[in-house]
Amino acid sequence: MRANLILVMVMSLWLRRVESSCPMTQEVCEYWLEVETLMTMMDYRTAVYASSGKLYHYNVTNTTLVTPIDIGNVITADGWENQRLVIAVNKTIPGPSIEVYEGQTVIVHVTNKLLAIGISIHWHGLHQRGTVWSDGVGFVTQCPILPGQTFTYRFVANPKGTFWYHAHVGTQLSMGLFGPFIIRERRPLQMEEFIMTLQDWNHDMDSDLIYYKMVYGNYESRVKIQATGSLEGAHFSMFKFQSGLINGKGRYFKPDGSSTEAPLTAYNVKQFKSYRFRVIGAGNLYPFRVSIDEHMLRVVATDGNEVHPIEVESFIINPGERFDFVVDANQTVNNYWIRAETLEVNVSNHIALAIFRYANSPDFDPNTSRRNCTKNDRCLVANCPFLYYPEGENVNCINLNKFKSAESISVPGVKTDENNIADIFLNFAFPGKNETPGSANGRHFVMPHVSALTQWNEIKTFCKPDECGEDRICKCTYSLDLQYNKVYQLVLLNMGQGKGWAHPMHLHGHYFHVLKIGYPEYDNVTGQYSKENLDVDCRGDLDREKSFCNSATWTNHSWGGNNIPGLQLNHPPIKDTVVVPTGGYVIVRFKATNPGLWIMHCHIELHNADGMALLFNEAKELHPKLPAGLPQCGDFIYTNNMEDENKEKHEKVLYAVIGALVAVIVILFVIIFIIKRKNHSNMTSLHSRYTEMR
Repeated sequence: MRANLILVMVMSLWLRRVESSCPMTQEVCEYWLEVETLMTMMDYRTAVYASSGKLYHYNVTNTTLVTPIDIGNVITADGWENQRLVIAVNKTIPGPSIEVYEGQTVIVHVTNKLLAIGISIHWHGLHQRGTVWSDGVGFVTQCPILPGQTFTYRFVANPKGTFWYHAHVGTQLSMGLFGPFIIRERRPLQMEEFIMTLQDWNHDMDSDLIYYKMVYGNYESRVKIQATGSLEGAHFSMFKFQSGLINGKGRYFKPDGSSTEAPLTAYNVKQFKSYRFRVIGAGNLYPFRVSIDEHMLRVVATDGNEVHPIEVESFIINPGERFDFVVDANQTVNNYWIRAETLEVNVSNHIALAIFRYANSPDFDPNTSRRNCTKNDRCLVANCPFLYYPEGENVNCINLNKFKSAESISVPGVKTDENNIADIFLNFAFPGKNETPGSANGRHFVMPHVSALTQWNEIKTFCKPDECGEDRICKCTYSLDLQYNKVYQLVLLNMGQGKGWAHPMHLHGHYFHVLKIGYPEYDNVTGQYSKENLDVDCRGDLDREKSFCNSATWTNHSWGGNNIPGLQLNHPPIKDTVVVPTGGYVIVRFKATNPGLWIMHCHIELHNADGMALLFNEAKELHPKLPAGLPQCGDFIYTNNMEDENKEKHEKVLYAVIGALVAVIVILFVIIFIIKRKNHSNMTSLHSRYTEMR
């Protein structure tokens, strides 16, 4: 009995401590993740509140007389005292960090302990070469894991870099179902590292409700709530920002400027040492501008791929992206604010906060200020999703197309395969007349009703040519076939009638080379969008502002492959998630050498749920062999003929059983007859011998 109790305690500790790194010498790393519904601001069954960065039970009236409760036992989020329902992994948000080394085999057992909904876990940024069934997209590469079920993911950790895992069914990501996934080179750490997950948060809505409020409208007290705008004049969808969280912790700022006093994430550093931060854009909608007061940041990697270091005041990260930066703790011993502010306009305190705390600093909030960018000392900001900040901001943008990859990976189709490049135009937008769903080339993505990877021939919702086309919207499972070893150049658009929102597009199963960003025209003083990029011919309606841009091509018909002005073919940045600016385009390229079924979608959860996605069926004839017993799923349609069909089946079974019994009886009779004949023959022989002897 005692041994069982110890085992339970050890397993409980393991579930909470799963974030411990897998030793470099191990070849197999095994983890157990339990997904369940919990509530924020609860210490098991007791409500809590925050004061001065500490937590106390709801009935404590004098905080000086009691010891604060353990912060590790509570999902605080932004400290809002009205509990919000969340989806936690091993009782935490974000879920535990999984940290392994290149080449190790990773085994993760995921158990769904939710009451009523299925889940799946996607390993964002991992190519799943040979293990497409572990990509974790519900109804694409697997059936959702139903309540009470366990699904085992098994794959090789490759490539190295900063990645993460997250839900890939419905809107569960913004409910909290995600966590870091880090793959390191098999060598000792070069410097101490920190992980930073960054997300926007809404503390009083269920995520499904947020999605439907985006589609049908958001109203409060008989007033329709309007979405906010972006710096360059684009829009954000209707996700009401109430706080930002860093590693699951943040503060809600009230309209009067005061905030909850919830605990924040603190990164403890020592003076004169350098630290590497791995930042994960785990948000639903908003891009964040990340900075540390009085410190410069050296951006060294994006989406797991090393870049030539760029020293900046701050950088911008979108949902799905990852950026690594190095910071030198070279300032006076003190506490400094880490800030992540949205790119919204006409808002205040739309910010996520954490603390950069030097050793021997007091355990207090910082009183530092953000750097003042001036005309004579302008700030450099990396990864702007537009060309210009307003002139009065005194900011210079270092756009993604100015990044240089530090990896020695040649661009496919440059030295070889130059005649084997296929251009594919994909417009991600919200065109339409009576309704404007998210779409790719006017095809509103409908999730298959079966697991597409295992039951491809059962899908009934594929796109039909006569229902789709220029200036039309159709609802279907949009899929494109890719040939093995062919080079594909995707021209990702955000144009025509449905533009107006930027889209961070994420491709599963691959990274890609970002060869060019075709920005629209902006006012170089106000930074505001003014006109679409005219390199692309949207076709369709002669008025391109009315065109759905579903069948785009190059305006100059001689363009294509390597013959496109401005292609960056020498060490372009390598990513798996890239922002397509409204009114512009992005050219990315990869080689189809990873057979499987891969989804490409907008990583704004609201847009993905609204159908902004498509499938790439890559080298179907070479798909890797699936593990035996991989679950299948699908419809059950009851018809009036079923009773007759069942009766007929039962009769067939009955006749088969009777026939089998008759056959057995006949065989038995034959065997008995043969035995009797043999015995009779033996007796006759014996009788003959006996007669002769006499």
